Amino acid sequence: IPIISEIDTRALVRHLRNQGSMRGVISSIETDTDRLVEKARSIPEMAGLDLASTVSTKQRYEWNRGVDACSPSELVGPAEEAKYHVVAYDFGIKHNILRSLVQRGCKVTVVPSLTSAEDVLALKPDGVFLSNGPGDPEPLSEPIRNIRRLVGRTPIFGICLGHQVLGLTVGGKTFKLKFGHHGVNHPVRNERTGKVEITSQNHGFAVDPDSLDASHIELTHTNLNDHTLEGFRSRKDPLFCVQYHPEAAPGPHDSRYLFDEFVELMKKS
Repeated sequence: IPIISEIDTRALVRHLRNQGSMRGVISSIETDTDRLVEKARSIPEMAGLDLASTVSTKQRYEWNRGVDACSPSELVGPAEEAKYHVVAYDFGIKHNILRSLVQRGCKVTVVPSLTSAEDVLALKPDGVFLSNGPGDPEPLSEPIRNIRRLVGRTPIFGICLGHQVLGLTVGGKTFKLKFGHHGVNHPVRNERTGKVEITSQNHGFAVDPDSLDASHIELTHTNLNDHTLEGFRSRKDPLFCVQYHPEAAPGPHDSRYLFDEFVELMKKS
């Protein structure tokens, strides 16, 4: 646990409040200020950094484990028999996303982030999932090209980085937040129902809503803290996404219905 002392912490908080998220170093070994500043400046900036390809699986695999029976506040009982085949792009995927899909009767095949659209379609999916992951979405040019070739050919659901990648896929733009969203109590308004959902979030980039074509894209979710975009869906193609984590465990459960909506989308397609 890092601990700092003998500095004006209020001044530090004011500086971060005004300047936004910054790189920094806390050291218990090195005491030379100039060297520490040099180390901080040598840390790569998050903007322009492709981290998803470094954390993605290197080979395809099947996931068949659902939510554990008797886990606190979780669904109890065996997973439903697999009715739908979901191909999940791994940009840094969380296991509880996979469990949530299996629990709703999905067979899940996880593929590397650079898997081509042709290879995905060869697996004959009923739907494609775009996972969460670290880093800036804009350098992911190859995944964006592949996903663009999948739009309209299969239902698509994206979470977190997957939401940002879908935003770029449909012609939008992304930007780095001055302050990233990190925590389990972010209020988000569902614009379709008017209800407010408490959500778990962990991201430093967002999709610019003004960059999306309103004739093709419906903005579905808004962050009530800073009014950034938290979700959208296509008006013509079977795709939708959210910036936050409906699968959070631990975390709020307000948005788990999104997995059910994905299943319904596959059922109708």
